Amino acid sequence: MAGKKQRKPPADKNERTIAQNRKARHNYVVLDTLECGIVLVGSEVKSLRQGKLSLEEAYGRVDRDEVWLVGCDIAEYSFAHALNHMPRRRRKLLLHRREIKKFAAQAFEKSLTLVPLKVYFKKGRAKVLLGLCRGKQLHDKREAMKKRDTQREINRAMRRR
Repeated sequence: MAGKKQRKPPADKNERTIAQNRKARHNYVVLDTLECGIVLVGSEVKSLRQGKLSLEEAYGRVDRDEVWLVGCDIAEYSFAHALNHMPRRRRKLLLHRREIKKFAAQAFEKSLTLVPLKVYFKKGRAKVLLGLCRGKQLHDKREAMKKRDTQREINRAMRRR
């Protein structure tokens, strides 16, 4: 069994990932993260449990001392019929007042972006991992890709010996 890879145990048994924004780590430098709750209606929760979520164009917006998730697409739940939700509506994020002030102040002063990095269920409740991010320049992206490729080559050489 020398060739078999061992799987890592999950970080938390009560945590189930629904969607990750992989493009965000490519386009942005994540400076800080914060876990927050999200206000959902019933059909949205059932749709999330089926994994029908897109974070590609989503971002956070601070509006009148509240943080909103804008551009997140949760597909309609097929069995809800008349009681269905609007797929791309704004959704309120649940944060403490001091967290909102701290995050909003940093985002405004340093002209940073609030980007949802991951949506998951934790102990049965939907959570969003919100990142305070700065956009990468094209040369930064290229440098990161070069670094990743060289590390991959080193790992291959070490395996072959």
